[in-house]
Order: sequence, then structure tokens, then C-alpha cells
Amino acid sequence: MRPALAILAAGASQRLGQCKALVHIGEKRVLEHLLDAARSLASEPALVVTGAHHTEISACPELAGRAVEWLENPNWELGRTGGIALAYAHRPGRDLLLAPVDCPLVPARVFDALADEWARVGAPARGWLAPRFYMETGQARFGHPVILGRDLLAEISSALPDAPLRDVRNGADPLLALDVDAIEVLDDLDTPEDLDFLAVRGR
Repeated sequence: MRPALAILAAGASQRLGQCKALVHIGEKRVLEHLLDAARSLASEPALVVTGAHHTEISACPELAGRAVEWLENPNWELGRTGGIALAYAHRPGRDLLLAPVDCPLVPARVFDALADEWARVGAPARGWLAPRFYMETGQARFGHPVILGRDLLAEISSALPDAPLRDVRNGADPLLALDVDAIEVLDDLDTPEDLDFLAVRGR
């Protein structure tokens, strides 16, 4: 079974000045980009973890009719760990592919490749799989989305909602990487300047 998809869209987007999940890049909103790219995982509704902009996101007319399950995280301001725990509570015993709205233009081939690689390595219960992109300098950088195994997610569920994700990552076994040719895994939509840059790339 492929990992369940969870899109993380709970933040307040204060530096951007508008709801990050709903900004347009080209003709589509950020959430539409991610849902379309991850369509190979669409055997069940995608989980979308919201928070600061829950009402605005869940009522967006362009998203009406999509196979989506909205999960409002009341403690969104404490960080992503609580939102991931909430997603796991709605897909207990499942591995999750976590896609933050900060990386909106990850192509479908990366989602497919991550899911295929996860299956190839046996879907390790405590595993963590991230895409790795090599810069022109030869430096390797890790990006998003990532896949977390079910037992690792169960540990997150028992952690405090503000526990740093790096601590969870440090406890993963095995800690895996998949080399990809898509620099989009390194994007970080955070400011109006970032949005302008991604708008050019997304044409």
C-alpha cells in the first residue's frame, strides 16, 4: 500500500501576507498544484492539515469537489509536529507522505519516485525518506516532500506538539535519501519575493 498523503498547510503565512495554501502560481492555487502532483496517491482522500486559515482554505470554491479531508489543528502555532500527529490519527498504522505548502511546485514524478522507492526498500516502519538534490557546486541538499514510517509516526503522536521535527528525524532508522533532478524540492515559499520567483518558474 502506498503512503497516505498529508499536505501541511497550517501556518499563518505572516511574512507572505496572505494564505500560502491559496495563493496562485500560474492558473492554479498552491493546494491545487500539490493535489494534482500527488494524484498517484489518490486511492483515498488527501489529508490537508490546516490551522490559522482553516475556514478560508476549507471554503475555497476551487477546491470544492476535491477528494480532501480537512483537519484543523487547534495548536498550529506550536509547530508542524502536532499537525503530523493529527494526520496520523486519521490514518492510524499508515505511512505518510508529508508535503508542506512551502514547496508548491514539486513535480508529479518526484511524488511517484518517492512512493516507488519507499516500496522498493520495504516501507521501513521507522524509516524517513527525503528527496536529495545536488547543486552545481556538488553540495547535496535535502528537501520535501518526505515519507515517514508508521512506527516513527506513532512516536510523534506521543510527543509534545512543539517537539522539533529534527529530533524525530534523528531517531529515524533507516534515514534514507532519493536523488532527484527537481530543484523544486528545495523551494521555500515564505515571502512575496519567493512568490514572484516561483510565479516565473511556474509559467
